[in-house]
Amino acid sequence: MTVEIICVGTEILLGNIVNTNAAYLAGKCADLGLVNYYQSVVGDNAERLTESLKLAAGRSDIVILSGGLGPTEDDLTKEVAAEFAGKALVMNEECRDRIRTYFEARKMDISENNWKQAMIPEDAVIFQNNNGTAPGMAIETEMVKMILLPGPPNELIPMFEESVVPYLKQFTPGVIESQIVKICGASESRVETMLKDLIDRQSNPTIATYAKTGEVHIRVTAMAPNKKEAAKLLKPVVKEIKSRFGNDIYTTEPDVTLEKAVVDLLIANNMTFTCAESCTGGMLSARLISVPGVSEVYKAGFITYSNKAKRKLLGVKKLTLEKYGAVSSQTAKEMAKGLLADSKCDVGVAITGLAGPDGGTKEKPVGLVYIACSVRGEITVKECHFRGNRDKIRESAVSYALMLTRSCLLEYISKVTFGKK
Repeated sequence: MTVEIICVGTEILLGNIVNTNAAYLAGKCADLGLVNYYQSVVGDNAERLTESLKLAAGRSDIVILSGGLGPTEDDLTKEVAAEFAGKALVMNEECRDRIRTYFEARKMDISENNWKQAMIPEDAVIFQNNNGTAPGMAIETEMVKMILLPGPPNELIPMFEESVVPYLKQFTPGVIESQIVKICGASESRVETMLKDLIDRQSNPTIATYAKTGEVHIRVTAMAPNKKEAAKLLKPVVKEIKSRFGNDIYTTEPDVTLEKAVVDLLIANNMTFTCAESCTGGMLSARLISVPGVSEVYKAGFITYSNKAKRKLLGVKKLTLEKYGAVSSQTAKEMAKGLLADSKCDVGVAITGLAGPDGGTKEKPVGLVYIACSVRGEITVKECHFRGNRDKIRESAVSYALMLTRSCLLEYISKVTFGKK
């Protein structure tokens, strides 16, 4: 079945808020096996919303609308959808009682317009709101099924997962199962090229690639009568992808990030970590510290933005800075070396570069970054050239630093495991 998403709200059109609902709903519909060809945003205007709804209903089986279910006059989604379906609005006593309980529990006065949210189109399927006052609903007609959801994500997301997913599953054949494969250190074009033969002959399962900063995620999706059969379809395809990318794959778990993969490696091998950042100013530390359990391995982080700090805190030689500059492989190497000498940690990572927008030269352009990783004294230095604005360059540097750390750790562990150390 086909599904269309309409997000309602003038504030979205004006750019006052980011439309995260569309991305969330599209992903969830894909997981359910619903085909989504169109998405749109319409302001709080009854005429234009009606036009959008007519267009969507004429080409899609299910239309999901988010927003416009509040108590004010410009919240029009329910009224427009009811009129389109030829349904009268009637007071629903259960919804009314829930609204009263919501306000009483918070010791808040109930405005008269709040009762508007308890007016429900006749025969609608109600999705109760456990996080707010606006109930969601499904309005079914011979032409189309309309699903109306509140706009705030903290209301929409739990309502969708608790109530709408079970409702939609009755319209989807079988089950949809996906397996994620996350790759670091390879471009999307390279990944797609390496998978071209699989993609060209795909039917079920299907393969899709998604580019992230410094990463590529591959989603393999299968449709089958049940989960067991779907898993059988996924297994050989995922196995083939693993054989092609090897250690470039850092996880096949959807909730595992690159920083978590690095932390897990450190914990598993009883290694401690420290870092020194210049142009990234603490971004690498922030990503690592976001991982639960990192305190077992993360010992210290230094922001050595100035040359003086590099000398005083890390022992970078004055001659090195004068001869090669702060942005150089020599400085990055001495930063990493000084880290381990001072902190007594097993692994140290140093980042120094030009994030711009100013300060670049022909010899050292904006985007030039040196990253050094030392694992128990073995130092690897990489020269990187990143593109984009200041934020993008810094973000790319952090992602590459994580990739380099993981790569150096795996190489060291391999040497130890096979008796080469």
